Amino acid sequence: MTPQEASQATRDICARAPIVPVLVIHDAAHARPLAEALVAGGLPALEVTLRTPAALEAIKIMSQVPGGIVGAGTLISPEDVRAARRAGARFGVSPGATDRLLAACEAEGLPTLPGAATASEAMVLLERGYDMLKFFPAEASGGAPALKAIGAPLPQITFCPTGGVTPSNALSYLTLSNVLCAGGSWVAPADLMAAGDWAGIESLARTASMLGR
Repeated sequence: MTPQEASQATRDICARAPIVPVLVIHDAAHARPLAEALVAGGLPALEVTLRTPAALEAIKIMSQVPGGIVGAGTLISPEDVRAARRAGARFGVSPGATDRLLAACEAEGLPTLPGAATASEAMVLLERGYDMLKFFPAEASGGAPALKAIGAPLPQITFCPTGGVTPSNALSYLTLSNVLCAGGSWVAPADLMAAGDWAGIESLARTASMLGR
């Protein structure tokens, strides 16, 4: 998969809803009902972060949920890429980018959203052929004003800001011309998952799916 093909594929996925849930799953038993609730609420693209022992099993389970498009987040090594692909991930997300990581994603045919926080990082990725990027950590890197400023000289790049995005500031990102969607964890809070409150999560997802529309 070429970087151009990867960017188009991730762009298509990101265009499906204004928010991509960023999910930290500790119990694989939560995977199916969580995915079903989020998809029912209008958020089909799901990023499962590889931060817990249950993550790969959760990806495997969630990839079987109709209507869902499950990706692996926190990809930092070629081994992560291969494991995510084997688990059924259909896209990947990384906090940054290295040549080895991108080469592994391209070799595995895994559409990837590589992270950038500065104009220089974005330009390096654009030079390689990636024009759909993750802006991370969004709030710590200056928030929506910083992303707007980066977009002025680099209008050909589109971003998915993640990191500190909340219901109260999401619109400040989503209204920018260089933002297609944003990543957020608030739609699947740990307390609701622990309680099995899938209806509550579906309600949060439905509200998030209407942001900016």
